[in-house]
Amino acid sequence: MNTEKSSAGGAIKVAGFAGSLRKASFNRALLRAAAELAPAGMTIEVLEIRGIPVYDADVEAEGDPAPVAEFKRAVDAADGLLIATPEYNYGVPGVTKNVIDWASRPPRKSVLDGKPVAVMGATPGMWGTARGQAQLRQAFTFTNSYAMQQPEILVARAGEKFDADGRLVDDTTREYLGKFLVAFAAWIERVGNGR
Repeated sequence: MNTEKSSAGGAIKVAGFAGSLRKASFNRALLRAAAELAPAGMTIEVLEIRGIPVYDADVEAEGDPAPVAEFKRAVDAADGLLIATPEYNYGVPGVTKNVIDWASRPPRKSVLDGKPVAVMGATPGMWGTARGQAQLRQAFTFTNSYAMQQPEILVARAGEKFDADGRLVDDTTREYLGKFLVAFAAWIERVGNGR
């Protein structure tokens, strides 16, 4: 686990992933927009999760597969973790939860222990992934991660907010996302320095 502390007012490194495997997913687009709108002093490294296998304790016992080890290294090196999650069937998608399950190992010594986390999401529906986000925040109780509760980014009717190239074009959403990222930077500074 990374023991270096982010200095107050210093550069903030965030690792982020979209909990969707679709290349054209709204959540991938939302994560790209976040990287574009990151406030001064914050960088967001977008991580790929496509190669991460389904969690299996027998596989883990043989050692983390390379994509898992790479993901864990990136999260460990970051000051915070940003997740853009879809919502399936009123909950967090299996792909998103699978990544968290791998990252949560070993218990109480994982890269998520004490890690500041922010969750956001986009959906074509009307509720903006509110249920999925709430379920994901609950998982961070076990991992001892510091999930930011407010503000929230719940991008509903996402088809109207992104253009055909996946660029976030809705000015109001862009403004809210910018404020969300400023709040996340403050959250990292507030709770992350004790790592």
